[in-house]
Amino acid sequence: MKFSISFVDKADSAGATAIVIAGEAQTPAGLAAIGLSETLYRKASATAGFKAKLCSSLDLLAPAESEADRIVVIGLGEADERKADSWLRAGGKAASLAGKAKKLVVYPDYAAAASDIADFALGMILGGYAFDRFKTKGRDEDEGEVTVEILASHVASAEAAFADRQAVGEGVLLARELVNLPANILGPREFADKAEALSELGAKVEILDRDQMEELGMGALLGVAQGSVRPPYLAVIRWDGGQGDEQPIAFVGKGVVFDTGGISIKPAASMEDMKGDMGGAAAVIGLMHTLAARKANVNVVGILGLVENMPDGNAQRPGDIVTSMSGQTIEVINTDAEGRLVLADALWYCKERFKPRFMIDLATLTGAVMVALGAHRAGLFSNDDALSAALAEAAETTQEHVWRMPLGDEYDKMVDSRFADMRNTGGSRFAGSITAAQFLKRFVGDTPWAHLDIAGTAMGAPKSEINRSWASGFGVRLLDELVRSHYEARD
Repeated sequence: MKFSISFVDKADSAGATAIVIAGEAQTPAGLAAIGLSETLYRKASATAGFKAKLCSSLDLLAPAESEADRIVVIGLGEADERKADSWLRAGGKAASLAGKAKKLVVYPDYAAAASDIADFALGMILGGYAFDRFKTKGRDEDEGEVTVEILASHVASAEAAFADRQAVGEGVLLARELVNLPANILGPREFADKAEALSELGAKVEILDRDQMEELGMGALLGVAQGSVRPPYLAVIRWDGGQGDEQPIAFVGKGVVFDTGGISIKPAASMEDMKGDMGGAAAVIGLMHTLAARKANVNVVGILGLVENMPDGNAQRPGDIVTSMSGQTIEVINTDAEGRLVLADALWYCKERFKPRFMIDLATLTGAVMVALGAHRAGLFSNDDALSAALAEAAETTQEHVWRMPLGDEYDKMVDSRFADMRNTGGSRFAGSITAAQFLKRFVGDTPWAHLDIAGTAMGAPKSEINRSWASGFGVRLLDELVRSHYEARD
């Protein structure tokens, strides 16, 4: 469902579904505007047991004197118990209750700030997303956009706040769409084309092909791709919104468009989910879209390692030794531990070429992180306490949660190899997400770095008010908040 959202100082509810936002201990401000008396509201609430808790709802028949066709009250909860995402979640709830309405009119509560209203609108955009482009039945091709008017005491302020939120929404939905797409539709070349499209927003995009990566010595990344008939690419996206001489910040995404496991082939059960093994690259391209769309005052580099991991007569074998761009050699113990090989060359390339202030990589890297954290938090590994603290703060604001995991010499020894400088697994089923991070750490040098293992959060995560899709777009809001709060120059 798509929403065309505007902010108004006087709403017209004629023929519309009226959505009234209610705090737990207060009478909703919009009652009088829609012809609903406080007495009727109190009686209906008592009968239904509605206490206006966050994201609870009360569906009412519109009284004869109301111009609205339908009235829905959505709870926001007590003011002192609200979290940073309460308004966002309420907006997502509103999206789910829209039904077949062609027009919605939203009446916020008494003290709604412009930022709160903008968050509500973003929640509607996120909550309304559905991936149904391949369905031929049960889909209304002519449903069009739903008109939404949100009452605001300061329309200009709400519009300005929403302009930024809308850019975030676009980035999240882009990431979701890419993760949801099947691999026969989205290969490395098609993903690279999506990156090139960001040039329309003012980003500078380069696409490195196999020959260019061979010239750079990216043997780790290319080894993963050699079993596929579809060639690999490295997409380099730059947004130069800061000062010309300002060191950029950098984000690197694992973009394995489909992962069979290669010769170390995965079990057949749920292998179809491996179309989402490019969730890290999806988050990075979604972030770069957001930063470019809202004209962020910062220099940023986004790098996507785009490959397909297939079994083939030319595929990489267990026991093969490859030479990474860094010159370090890697014994490939398991061809299904391929994402770290892609990131090894992408991280080194980023570090050497751009010398960023920090690098953050995102990857659906290990099942082990899901054993540790489930589908509610991403694993955070870092060589820098300040960067970790900034990420944790951004996670608290966006409620895209992370949990810092350990690194250490004792884990580092687990990726040493008898035959090469290192091996691509820890050699056992223990500490799998940690040894993967230790492997990556060997390719970042002294650059402040964080690794986000998003295997549990990028796809198949629990549904919420703001996401009913298999793909969540996890990381876009988190990293946009990180950039906005800690690294973006203020006017």
